[in-house]
This record gives sequence, C-alpha cells and structure tokens, in this order.
Amino acid sequence: MQYSDGMNYAPKGKPQPVVKPGEFVMAAVGLDHGHIGGMCNGLTEAGATLKWIYDPDSAKMERYLKMYPDAKGARCESEVLDDPEVKLVAGACITNERCALGLRVMEAGKDYFTDKAPLTTLEQLEKARETSARTGKKYAVYYGERLHCEDAVFAGQLIEQGAIGRVIQTIGLGPHRLNAPSRPEWFFKHERYGGILCDIGSHQIEQFLYFTGNKDASITAARAVNQANPDYPELEDFGDCTLVGENGASGYIRVDWFTPDGLRTWGDGRTMILGTEGYIELRKYVDLGSERMGGRVYMVTKDKESVFDIQGKVGYPYFGQLILDSINRTENAMTQAHAFKAAELCVRAQMLANAK
Repeated sequence: MQYSDGMNYAPKGKPQPVVKPGEFVMAAVGLDHGHIGGMCNGLTEAGATLKWIYDPDSAKMERYLKMYPDAKGARCESEVLDDPEVKLVAGACITNERCALGLRVMEAGKDYFTDKAPLTTLEQLEKARETSARTGKKYAVYYGERLHCEDAVFAGQLIEQGAIGRVIQTIGLGPHRLNAPSRPEWFFKHERYGGILCDIGSHQIEQFLYFTGNKDASITAARAVNQANPDYPELEDFGDCTLVGENGASGYIRVDWFTPDGLRTWGDGRTMILGTEGYIELRKYVDLGSERMGGRVYMVTKDKESVFDIQGKVGYPYFGQLILDSINRTENAMTQAHAFKAAELCVRAQMLANAK
C-alpha cells in the first residue's frame, strides 16, 4: 500500500465475499485518479469480478491490467457499456468529467460507483439526480476516508450503540501532501478539479452528515485560498468551512496541501466527534509518537478513557453492502439521498468560498 502518496492510496483488506465468483460482474472505466485502485480492491475483496478495464490512455490501462491480471482491456468505453454481464462501473476520471461518465453508465442500464468528488457543479448534480431517478440506477460515491477507513467504520458503530450520546459537533481535518511534480496537469486547473472544498472537503462533509445523523445542513461560512503556491495560481492549497445540520449539530472542516515531508504518511487525517455523553477522536493514517500507521480510536465517556487498536479487525463492510444493494435494489450501504446531499453541500461550500 502506498502510504506517502495520497493520490495512489489504495487500501487492501481481508477478502469477505458476499457473492460467488462471476455472480457480480463489474468494470473500471476512467483511471485518472489512483483511488480507482482502492475502489476495485474493496469490491473484488467483497466478491465482485472485475471483467473490464478501460481508459483512453493505454499506459494507464496497462498499469491497472498488471494490478488486476484477470481483467481484460476494453477497446473502447462502449464495449464495457454494451456488455450485459456488467452490473456496475467504477470510475475515477478527471473530477469535472465524472458526472458525464455516470450519466452514460446509468443510461446503459448499469449502476455507477464514482470516486469523490462525484461532480463539480449544481447543474451536474441536477442531471445526476434526474437520471438516477428515471433509470432507477445507483450513483454511488467512494467517500474513502470513511468507507475505506476502519476507525471511521468503528466510530460509526460506537455512535450507533449510543456510546457518546447524541453527536452535537464534528471537527474534520484533512491535510494532504502536495508533491506537485507528481501531479497531472488537470490537478492544478480549478474548473477540472472543482476546488479544494469540493474535492478533498467532500470526505469531511460526508462524515459530518453521517456521524451527526443529518439528512440536510447549511453552509454558514467557507474559505478557499492559495497561501503558498504562486507557481500554481489556480490551486487552492487551504480551505475551511463551517456548517449546521437540521438537527442543530455543527461541524468545522479544514483541508490543506501542507503535509510536511517529515511525516511518514501522506496526511495526518483526524476526526473529532463530540457527543452529549463523551467524545471520540480518530487518528486515521498515523498515530504520532508511536510506530503505528493509524487505525486507532480514542474515546472518553462518563465511565472511562478507552483506546481501541482496530487495524485489521473491523473491515470495510460498505463494499459488500453495495454489491448486495445493486443485486437486491436496496440502500443499506448508503442511501442515494445521502450521497447526493453530501455532493451538494461540497459544491455549495465551494461556491460560497469562491464568491468572496
């Protein structure tokens, strides 16, 4: 697993198949972001069969065909979309192109699983909502900092059990290492990546909704700026925002590209969750002062302090749930309304930040 480079961070877990080999066939289309590796890993570990890989760039295709040797390289996108065996298409193309791919996938009668951010404008969101509702197909989103992070999964279980009472605030910190020379050109074009709050802020906004149990929220303040990268004028290297949910819970989010080279991973992502009867802190990728790479959950309640080392113990249930949802047309992994609401709030936060 690549710990130093967030763009190619692709977690691997223990195989926990929910279907038999060949029972659920998927494809990967659009390989611009390395998150596609984590998406494919999660689904294949849950039993999906990766049949096709396609990208207009043959070099990208060859790279992923080596990673998944049982898959075949498609000659074009339509070869994938016209295959009746394919039930779901995973994609991680350039951010502002993800919605267009999703529309084509759903119109072809298949479910779509996109990397975050799933779209970059409200116009795209309207089209995605309409097409999903009309076709009955899923527009699922890889919010990996919760779905592919065992401590976040475990925190959700603790909250559901009432361990810290009612959640009234979250603080989400999403620092990343820039490593500019390794980034593609589109990464520095605002229209293409969507802005820092729309992009990496999507993780924290989705977690706010999930951990606080909100179906809607309002952005109360937002800021996105270039603090220290004049060579890349369209890059926003720092962003933060505040929001309030319909149930009164509040959230603060800070995202940035200032992870120093001395850190052994790509970012010291953390989440603090305050409840009426206790609080939880997640140290997702590294636990400073120890040799651990992450997977540690700290909790304080009225009874005691607790530290949970859960790496390799919880797993990633989302992917198996998504497969079964696709088969059974259920919404146990994540509701479509939740996925779209998180996307909407990311875009609205970005719009508010850029309007200043």
